[in-house]
Amino acid sequence: MSKEIFGARLALRCCGTTKPERTAGPCWQLYVAKAGPVGEWPTFTWPTTTAIPSLDERRNALAYLGFIPAEDAEWEWTEDTGPDYHPHPVRVILLGAVKVRPLENGAA
Repeated sequence: MSKEIFGARLALRCCGTTKPERTAGPCWQLYVAKAGPVGEWPTFTWPTTTAIPSLDERRNALAYLGFIPAEDAEWEWTEDTGPDYHPHPVRVILLGAVKVRPLENGAA
């Protein structure tokens, strides 16, 4: 079993995203923070929606990226405010985080 533990983050991209693919509107994006440039971090983007991905959808996305939640890890949620430089009013944003470890055999 791998002893490496990483942090996975889930965030609603209110104005869409350009990486790994462009979205036309708000979407949830999951990424695993690792050593190296941010642009190389494993990332999964759901289709345009504001609905929070279910626990199963998050597990499936992590497996697709080659990770599973670390033993006894639970999702933690934080509220924050969006940056004031966006073209819309500042709003409350929800961020999810969980500790993950690599799958034994890589991506599912």
